[in-house]
Amino acid sequence: MTEKKLPEGLHRDTLAVRVAADKSQYGENSEALYLTSSFVQPDAATAARRFSGEEEGYTYSRFSNPTVTSFEKRLAALEGTEACIGTSSGMSAIMLMCFGLLKSGDHVICSRSMFGSTIKLIGSEFAKFGVESSFVSQTDLAEWQAAVRPTTKLLFAETPTNPLTEVCDIQGLADIAHAAGALLAVDNCFCSPALCRPVTMGADLITHSGTKYLDGEGRVIAGAICGTKKLIDEKFIPVMRSGGMSLSPFNAWVVLKGMETLSIRMQAQSAGALELATWLEAQPAVARVYYPGLASHPQHELAMRQQTINGQGCGGAVLSFDVKGADVESVRKNAFHVIDSTLVCSITANLGDTKTTITHPATTSHGRLSEAQRQSAGISQGLIRVAVGLEFIDDLKADLARGLDSLSV
Repeated sequence: MTEKKLPEGLHRDTLAVRVAADKSQYGENSEALYLTSSFVQPDAATAARRFSGEEEGYTYSRFSNPTVTSFEKRLAALEGTEACIGTSSGMSAIMLMCFGLLKSGDHVICSRSMFGSTIKLIGSEFAKFGVESSFVSQTDLAEWQAAVRPTTKLLFAETPTNPLTEVCDIQGLADIAHAAGALLAVDNCFCSPALCRPVTMGADLITHSGTKYLDGEGRVIAGAICGTKKLIDEKFIPVMRSGGMSLSPFNAWVVLKGMETLSIRMQAQSAGALELATWLEAQPAVARVYYPGLASHPQHELAMRQQTINGQGCGGAVLSFDVKGADVESVRKNAFHVIDSTLVCSITANLGDTKTTITHPATTSHGRLSEAQRQSAGISQGLIRVAVGLEFIDDLKADLARGLDSLSV
């Protein structure tokens, strides 16, 4: 079907609804779901050209599928990049990025406050193949600069970090990376392109766990890398064809539809998170609240510049807080008590859902790290992470108060 060409300069909210692969001959208004493992070719010569890349066309869903293409086009449009490649999960996107960019002897610099699985993947698994890594302060540009080596090929940060919500200076890291002839990758999972577009601040690559806010309802697992067409075509598609970290068409379709409501969800959930974080700061049993939208957050001003909705600074929908206690054993016991006292919040390590989730990072998302690694990342036994959903905010306050008010501190 002949498509109307979208005009230039459309707002992200419009792109989130309209950008997709071309419609089929049936003219469907909602993007089609192509549940097929392979595609029939008209003749052997055409098949040969398509499999070799000489001619565009779908051949095999491990590396090309129209529904996945729609997902990729839409996310690239939202991030403001030339291209995107979908993957089976957020961690597979990071693995694909490392396989595509790094070889034995190369060096990567990461924030030490990153997601626990990312630290394990880069610091331990890729070390087996001779890839060296340094983990530095998320917020100290001098540490990133000092860690640069002649072999440094990649700087990788997530902002805000999981779970302490530390915010990095994206432009500052881009300057350091590019001066060293390296690339800067930013994990934009917490903000999503509704709040932050790292490419406008100098980032070369953006990784995503589509499982989180892009889907928005906790339904499927998905991931992606956004970047230039050259990087996607030359570095990542060849690895995908061999390695098969493929995004399934069904999961791509679910996340594709989730992106249509991304902006309004992020606005509502971020507003709820700010109100809840402000309330938590006033609770006697809470030692500290970590949330970029609060004036007390160390990178508050930076966050308000980098994370915006309709020109207004926005803290996002995830917050963490430390409960009080006399020692390590008591703060962990108190954290468990607060979590177990909730009746509304879902006790799960996932985030980005319309349902509020609550978890104890030291024993879940960062449970596979050593205690020394957790201490280095600032993950205490008294830390609780809350990803705010769409429930009535007073119900969430009451849910947390049930445990907080019954602590002896």
